[in-house]
Amino acid sequence: MRERDAHSDYIRRGDRELDAAYEPPLSLPEYVERAFERPSITSHAAKYLLEAVESMGTRMVVEEGEERERYRFFDDPHNDGEHAVLGNTEVLNGFVDDLRTIAANRGKGEKIVWFDGPTATGKSELKRCLINGLREYSKTEAGRRYTVEWNVASTAAGDARGLSYGETVPDDESDWYESPVQTHPLSVFPKSVREELLADLNEASGDHIPTVVPAELDPFSREAYDHLEERYRRDGREELFSAVTDTMHLRVKNFVVDIGQGIGVLHAEDDGTPKERLVGSWMPGMLRELGSRGRKNPQAFSYDGVLSQGNGLLTIVEDASQHADLLRKLLNVPDEGRVKLDKSVGMDIDTQLVVISNPDLDAELDKFADRNGRDPLKALKRRLDRHEFGYLTNLSLEAELVRRELTDETSVWDATDPDEIDKRVRAPLVVSTRGNDGQIAERELAPHAVEAAAAYAVLSRLDAEVLPPEVSLVDKALLFDRGWIRGDDGERIEAKEFDVTGEEGTHGIPVTYTRDTVADLLASNSDRSHPELPVESVLMPGDVLDAMAASLGDAPVFSRAEVTEYESRVAAAKEYIFDRQADDVRDAVLAETGVDAATVEEYVEHVYAWAGDEQVETERGPVDPDSLLMKLFETDHLGRYDDSDYAGNEPTPEVESFRRNRIITALNRYAWENRDEGFVVSEVDLGEVPVIRAVLESNDWDDVRRIYPDLDPHQWDDPPANTDTERIKMKTIDRLVDRGYTPASAELTSRKVFREVAHQWD
Repeated sequence: MRERDAHSDYIRRGDRELDAAYEPPLSLPEYVERAFERPSITSHAAKYLLEAVESMGTRMVVEEGEERERYRFFDDPHNDGEHAVLGNTEVLNGFVDDLRTIAANRGKGEKIVWFDGPTATGKSELKRCLINGLREYSKTEAGRRYTVEWNVASTAAGDARGLSYGETVPDDESDWYESPVQTHPLSVFPKSVREELLADLNEASGDHIPTVVPAELDPFSREAYDHLEERYRRDGREELFSAVTDTMHLRVKNFVVDIGQGIGVLHAEDDGTPKERLVGSWMPGMLRELGSRGRKNPQAFSYDGVLSQGNGLLTIVEDASQHADLLRKLLNVPDEGRVKLDKSVGMDIDTQLVVISNPDLDAELDKFADRNGRDPLKALKRRLDRHEFGYLTNLSLEAELVRRELTDETSVWDATDPDEIDKRVRAPLVVSTRGNDGQIAERELAPHAVEAAAAYAVLSRLDAEVLPPEVSLVDKALLFDRGWIRGDDGERIEAKEFDVTGEEGTHGIPVTYTRDTVADLLASNSDRSHPELPVESVLMPGDVLDAMAASLGDAPVFSRAEVTEYESRVAAAKEYIFDRQADDVRDAVLAETGVDAATVEEYVEHVYAWAGDEQVETERGPVDPDSLLMKLFETDHLGRYDDSDYAGNEPTPEVESFRRNRIITALNRYAWENRDEGFVVSEVDLGEVPVIRAVLESNDWDDVRRIYPDLDPHQWDDPPANTDTERIKMKTIDRLVDRGYTPASAELTSRKVFREVAHQWD
């Protein structure tokens, strides 16, 4: 019984989903009344699209070192981020700005929005994100979308055939025919009345972007309207508009926006004549059936072209280079808002045109460029408003994208805490694969392996020619990703201090190449072995980087020059990732020597008192600053100095400078930037003060040697029993496991790190 109830719950949830999306049809007066209550339901195409984007709010992100406001709409929130557009926030914001301008009729109304860029930069995801977002928005109260449907089977004069298809007159709900192109309900009103209604509606709404409905009824609906008007006029009815729009003949119904209904998508494989692809086609059989009396009856038109499907909202031409012939046909659609079914039959169109292409379209548009002023494509190029997508240049975004490509993870990383982002970037990944024997096995991408792939891809996309002497290519990647780097003195240096932006993201290693390379690695066998640990199932960061670099020459997407350039950048990626691995291992080794917050606070208080020639308040009363306490903190915990830097317990000028410039000045700056009514050291989270944090995190291998003098890195792979090396290794492996490693990846990572640093003990 419980199982049956659980299964029935899916049915009930399906009922609720549809109930929330649809509502009973309205009369025309009811629709007008509702429009004054919720003006957004009458919005024209560009305004509706803008409202849908804005309805989901914004969040702050850092891209290319700058903090930017990003519309959550492009995170595909209704689908748990399945088709989120990662990065390219500045490009997307430019698109929204254009929508705002077009919707308000302040310019660009004649433009066709064009999204251009290399393959695998997110353009197809944008298409799906737009479709998903508009579909879900149309299910909300504010986003309801309406059109009209007609019933002409019952007229006062009694037309046996009416507007019906086929031999017999249908009855009941089958008598109703929906506008095939989602015509706007207000289009039913005569133009002068419609203009007055909209003026009152816009005044009541107070929106800075007024709603406009310039489109007349579509030909199908006009046929119904004219048919009804003629019948009632012949019957002598005085209130013709009321008769034609009576609920017996006209209903306003809502629809859920989707492909084919409010959204038209022209795919690369779609064929047919230009008219068939854009608007639709005449159906000869229906023309004969309807008896057109010397004219083409609009009922006999298919209305299945991309503009017909997208009328009322959005038209997308995907892979536009495959439909270059159509682009010239679209030249006048945005500003004139009209197309033709036939020489004598026109149709008004209200749709936002969006063209999506790879760089192939550039070549198509430029093939007559050498003709200068006589370029036949000049008018088309003037109408295209270009928004260029680029490859991601944020390491964390690329890591997120790589994980999405390798798994079914879809949720967008909207964390803002740097530690949380770093945790996700460095995280391992476990993937199930099927071996040649048909058995399912788990392969582990060790911590930093995904990060390694992302870092290498990002480094390949950065402009190496725009680099100040003090900034490396890796530094540039970090500036773009988080907005700052640490200087040699440990101080944070913000991205705005550098001029590093060049031609970024225009070329580089695409995520599809990374995905395929890693997928091949996951399916391959490893020659690693260990008597106890499944190290053969682990892919290390170095494995990923080696495979990515080795396969460049075999990939047809890269030129020889690109292969040479990208191969030269793998060393920087390896060095960066090794430093990250070394930090993990060193922190695990030194975990027991960490400094608690109380010790740090005590040190800072004594430094403040020392600098100000004051005393420190204690439970025993005021006391002089403790020179020994400060010295021990600086030598033992910070590891910056030794006995030779002090005269007894008194600091030398170098230590004094450190205390004043690195501790006091930085804390004063932090206190000033985060000031309130007073500043008390105990109220400051010293771990959040950048300079203190940098000082405390600046452990190096000298600290390891100093604290563990009996550790022998040359014996790390197989340490002798009952030695300090064995004990330290066991604890280090355990701590790495606590921080996300498996025992196998911890073993491999620690071995690699100690092999590389062993020379420092020699």
